[in-house]
Amino acid sequence: MKTWKKRTKAVHTGTRRSQYNEVSEAIFMTQGFVYDTAEDAEARFIKSGDDEFIYARYGNPTVAMFEDRIAALEGAEAGFATASGMAAVNGALSSMLRAGDHVVSARALFGSCLYILEEILTRYGVEVTFVDGTDLAAWKTAIRPDTKVVFFESISNPTLEVIDIEAVSKLAHAVDATVIIDNVFATPVYSDAIAQGADVVVYSATKHIDGQGRALGGVILGSREFIRGTVEPYMKHTGGSMSPFTAWVMLKGLETMDLRVRAQATTAQYLAENLEADGKLAQVIFPGLPSHAQNALTTAQMEAGGTVLSIDAGSQAAAFKLLNALEIWTISNNLGDAKSIATHPATTTHQRLSDDTKAMLGITPGLIRLSVGLEDSGDLLADLRAAIAVM
Repeated sequence: MKTWKKRTKAVHTGTRRSQYNEVSEAIFMTQGFVYDTAEDAEARFIKSGDDEFIYARYGNPTVAMFEDRIAALEGAEAGFATASGMAAVNGALSSMLRAGDHVVSARALFGSCLYILEEILTRYGVEVTFVDGTDLAAWKTAIRPDTKVVFFESISNPTLEVIDIEAVSKLAHAVDATVIIDNVFATPVYSDAIAQGADVVVYSATKHIDGQGRALGGVILGSREFIRGTVEPYMKHTGGSMSPFTAWVMLKGLETMDLRVRAQATTAQYLAENLEADGKLAQVIFPGLPSHAQNALTTAQMEAGGTVLSIDAGSQAAAFKLLNALEIWTISNNLGDAKSIATHPATTTHQRLSDDTKAMLGITPGLIRLSVGLEDSGDLLADLRAAIAVM
């Protein structure tokens, strides 16, 4: 298995077959498990084996298959599947932080990630310092000898800043800080985050892993010691675990993820190049474009620019006209879906931020985030051009 490519691992790793030797993974829809004797129950509660389960909140065969498969893809020792992407972010951070601990985080984050760092962790006595994630000097200044965690999105949402994983990880590891990365925009297909220095990688499985808008889910990936010793006790007692049915959906999503994501990334590159060449938008932001500030880093850190681009229509009024004129693109707030989705971050996903904070992060009134789906690339471009013409 160690020599298998990611696409092969996404189909085969972690499979547990029942006595019926089914081809498709079984859904073990049970909340509990039976023991032959009272002594067996006692022994399992003291120490469960790799293929022994107690309660669905602690673990389940279908969920374990998903955890093992996504861990193999990422190059992690272990994983813990969660009820949502934000449950994964919260679990990774809260399971290891205590009052008095210090966190350094990139400032450009998804709105709910900002809420956890700004509102929840600080409420319980955790000190958080925010920096410009693309400025290595800012990271170096902010990271202290007592810094416990460094946190960032490898590609920020929605302004698509790309952070140097290897360089920031070296700074963090110099003081023994744990590097936690939200890697959803990079996707497991293009990610080498652990090889590049990350200690913990978090995904919203709701996005590219499912990829078809069906279910919420998340996963925390890292060393076996961190997942089993730190994350699992926190998650199983606070209740943020993934359901068996969701795990089965995610397993099916993993089988086609590589094909989907590569097709989406190719279309995203095509759209970004053509929209920028048209010159009719205030800005086209895509890490795969030479005009992007971190294009060289993107090429070195990933194979492609990803599946998401952002465009600036110039004003909120123009953005709304563009959005309302779209026929193929769906107005929603998810991403990584088979359907192409357009989002206005300033009034939706990042609505709670002050105008000053939005301006600082580059979330302008005219900014639109475009998550590229699996439709024909020419149809998507024609739809965007027609909508731009009426804005």
